[in-house]
Amino acid sequence: MGKGLGILQFSEVVTNILVLICVAAAQAAISGYTSMGGLGAGAFSIDSAYSPFQGTELEQIRDLDLQYSQQRTPGVYGGVAVSIVVGALTLLFLVGGAKPLHRLSSKFLMAEFVFNILACIGYIVGVGLYLHLMILVNSTEVCRLRNRLYARHGYTFMNCDVQGGDAAVALFGLISSCLYCASAVMSFLTMRTLKKITRDMYMNNTVRRDFEEFEHSKRTNHREDKADQQLTTLV
Repeated sequence: MGKGLGILQFSEVVTNILVLICVAAAQAAISGYTSMGGLGAGAFSIDSAYSPFQGTELEQIRDLDLQYSQQRTPGVYGGVAVSIVVGALTLLFLVGGAKPLHRLSSKFLMAEFVFNILACIGYIVGVGLYLHLMILVNSTEVCRLRNRLYARHGYTFMNCDVQGGDAAVALFGLISSCLYCASAVMSFLTMRTLKKITRDMYMNNTVRRDFEEFEHSKRTNHREDKADQQLTTLV
C-alpha cells in the first residue's frame, strides 16, 4: 500500500491513543479528590491532615464528587470504547495493508474505505455527543453546588465550564475525523489504482496468450507445409 496511506493510518492510531489519554485525564482532573477514594491524586487528599473540608462539609463534598463523576461516566466510557475499538481496527488495517499493492484484494480495500468513512462520521458525531453531555452535566445543580464548595476554599478550577481536558478530547477527535476523511480518499484512489493494475495485467496476459497461440499455429502450419513439400518430392 502507498506510504501516504500508511502514514495517515499511523497518525490515526496516535490520535486515538491521545483521545483515550485525554478522556482519562479529563475525568481524573475534574472528578474531585473524594471520588478517587482519597488517593491524593490532586493537590491534596480529602482524608489527609491538609484537607480543608471538615465535618458535614466533608460528607457533602464526597457525595457531590460521586454524583458528578457518575453523571460524566457515559461520556467517559463512550470515549474510551470508541478510541480503543477504532484505534485497534486502524492498526489491523495498517498491518494488513503492509504489502505490495498488487497483492491486496479489492475486498480488503473496500472494507478499509467503508471503515474510514464510518470512523470519520463516527468521530464527528461522537465529539458532538461528548461535548453535549459534558455541557449538560456542567449545567446541573450538582455541579454548581460543588463549584461553590470548592471555590469557598480557593479551588476555583473545579468550576462548571468546559474543561481543558474535555476540549482536548474534542480537538483530537476532530483531528482524527479529518485524518479518516483523508484516508477514505486515499483508499478510494488506491482501489482505482489496483483496478487499473489488474486490468493492465489481464490485457497483457491476453495479448501474451494470443501471441503464443499465434506462434504455435504458425509453427504448426510451417511443419505441415514442410511435410507436404517432402511428400510431393517423394511422389
